[in-house]
Amino acid sequence: MKKIGLISLGCAKNLVDSEMILAMFPHDRFAFTTVLSEADFIIVNTCGFIESAKRESIDTILGLAKYKAKVIVVGCLAQRYLDELKELIPEADLIVAIKDYGELHNYFKQLMGEEDILPMNPLRRVVSTSSFTAYLRISEGCNNFCSFCAIPFIRGRFVSRPYEEILTEARQLKEQGVKEISLISQDTTIYGQDFPNQKPNICDLLRALEEIGFYSIRLLYLYPSEISDELIDLIASSKAIAHYFDIPVQCASDKLLKLMKRHCDQKETVALFHKIKQKCPDAVLRTTLIAGFSGETIEDQRQTLKFLEDIRFDHMGCFTYSPEEGTYGATLPHKVRTATKQKRANELMAAQRKISYELNKARVGEVMEGLVIDQGSRKNEYRLRSYWNAPDDIDGNIYFSSQKPLQIGDVVKVRITGAFVYDLHGELVE
Repeated sequence: MKKIGLISLGCAKNLVDSEMILAMFPHDRFAFTTVLSEADFIIVNTCGFIESAKRESIDTILGLAKYKAKVIVVGCLAQRYLDELKELIPEADLIVAIKDYGELHNYFKQLMGEEDILPMNPLRRVVSTSSFTAYLRISEGCNNFCSFCAIPFIRGRFVSRPYEEILTEARQLKEQGVKEISLISQDTTIYGQDFPNQKPNICDLLRALEEIGFYSIRLLYLYPSEISDELIDLIASSKAIAHYFDIPVQCASDKLLKLMKRHCDQKETVALFHKIKQKCPDAVLRTTLIAGFSGETIEDQRQTLKFLEDIRFDHMGCFTYSPEEGTYGATLPHKVRTATKQKRANELMAAQRKISYELNKARVGEVMEGLVIDQGSRKNEYRLRSYWNAPDDIDGNIYFSSQKPLQIGDVVKVRITGAFVYDLHGELVE
């Protein structure tokens, strides 16, 4: 039996591709292994989003030279730099771009000498997350063409996934015991806008998913200018849809937002978050910022810091700007020095640490319901995922103690007894 190792880099959308790739191999001919020294074939699903991700992908590929396995490279980096990779990384035995995934099974057949390898199929996945949770991809590509982002050049224009196909997969996941799904896309909010009459839309999809009976449905990657009152009201009134708004804003300077080719200004963005808080008072807010975009000044930084203090996000991530080949942003003058980018990113994170700690302290005494996602190294210690934290290891953790043994995936209630900068601590409510 031939052994397959797979390394999935980058985002959850890439992980879904990796899970579809694993499902291509018949179980009677292939076995999966995490011990790369045992593998006959190692597949690297690469990320090409920003410079650090590209470096990680290349370093990972080069690091596999010490193994006997044949190395297969797929994913965003292969899509973006196919010819260059073939020339510069002879260590790879096969490199396949995303645009050629329709023929991926044939490439595998030739390399592996097996005829029974299946084509990629979105309804066939080897879910690699815990048995109770899964990502559900609802579209591909992006139409926004933000000037800092190469995703439209890598993944193409926005295409909604067929409505019935999504529901079919959702039902399959539910039958497999999945209790929690996270909807992912490059732009989740505009699902269905490329359909006739723009129907069904994201709200229609969410209502249909609610009827399937998941314990939790979470939306990730919401574009601010596309968030409708209907969507906010639906989330606020739902018991199954997490009251969690993941809205990357990048910065709060109108000058930079225009250069970034974003579709909303600071005033509109502030009004959106205040509306969310009004309509959904228990909303958890998460965002992502970019530090050091070309042309950024101290005044731009000051505006973003003030914005953070005004909105007070529960969770925030920050990247330093990386000029990406082929994007408008890469052509802009007035580049910010690397040291200055990092300094400003550190300032933003320091401000957020203070906000997170204050918000977390205010949660002491609150009872949170959620799923047991892990058992700690110490006896009677577990981790909880509630609506407060997403399943991608970017938000903080909720640690809690329980005197009775619990199973992973159990739904429990935890009273918060302690707060830290990013994490919460609690105890099981019997």
